[in-house]
Amino acid sequence: MSYDTNNIFAKILRHEIPNATVYEDDFVLAFKDINPKAKIHVLVIPKGSYVDLQDLIEHGTPAEIDGFFKGILATVSTLQLANGYRLVFNTGKDSGQEVPHLHAHILAGEKLCSHQL
Repeated sequence: MSYDTNNIFAKILRHEIPNATVYEDDFVLAFKDINPKAKIHVLVIPKGSYVDLQDLIEHGTPAEIDGFFKGILATVSTLQLANGYRLVFNTGKDSGQEVPHLHAHILAGEKLCSHQL
């Protein structure tokens, strides 16, 4: 899967498509999923153009890599997920990755079943 500069997340980052922002800093944007699989379903995306986690680790700067993971934790903190959460990365078509832009799914707000994402 190669990076497509016109993917929906790239358009969201360029403010061409609105989103329900939950958290934002210099490295990430976190927003509510428009097709939630749990009571709380938030996506965290890096502001850089990375297809998946491997792409970020191999090509991102140390600041971008650190910023992405700290952004996930800051989002979790913002959401106040005291009862826990599930963090999911889908990588590649066989996993169900639909958008060629790295994104982490944060699922929470209820007891999660194995079929959720």
